[in-house]
Amino acid sequence: MFLSRPALAAARRAAASPIIKRSFTSSFVRPAPTPASGSNDGKIKKFEEIKSESDLVGPGAAVGAVPTDLEQATGLERLEILGKMQGIDIFDMKPLDASRKGTLDNPIVVKSFGDEQYAGCTGYPADSHNTIWLTMSRDRPIERCPECGNVLKMEYVGPAEDPHAHDHGHDAHGHGDGVHNYEGEPKTFADFVRPEYR
Repeated sequence: MFLSRPALAAARRAAASPIIKRSFTSSFVRPAPTPASGSNDGKIKKFEEIKSESDLVGPGAAVGAVPTDLEQATGLERLEILGKMQGIDIFDMKPLDASRKGTLDNPIVVKSFGDEQYAGCTGYPADSHNTIWLTMSRDRPIERCPECGNVLKMEYVGPAEDPHAHDHGHDAHGHGDGVHNYEGEPKTFADFVRPEYR
């Protein structure tokens, strides 16, 4: 049952090249471009022209192109980029004043647009201890670093009307009553001692 060489060669050729040859073709249909939501007609608005949240949606890239950060950024990221293009630092990323140690009479001021702000203290002089994160709020604007005693104070610079309508004990301008002793809190370490041990 051995095949002869010519029959074996013919079988190999038949397997390698079938009788019906198929041609390879490909085609694709490019969809019609659809406008991006909030595209603003491809116009990039300037920082001063931003009036609502819908203005913070980028136009997107042209069909087949890779979008730049400016074309695809939305929301706060877009607001930050538009501000930086005109030299405005939206989020005030400058480091806090480290040339002095904050005191209760003259604290280091931390500005905040929100109800709560975190600040890292590295000590005085700067970098004299590991970073300790302090939390300040509209209800409790002053914090003292437990390591070095540096005093920080949050200054609320956000909208005058709080959209959440919480009562923070502030007047219409966001200023507190100026009293720094919070009700029920110890004022010194002696306040931690139980009355029967005094």
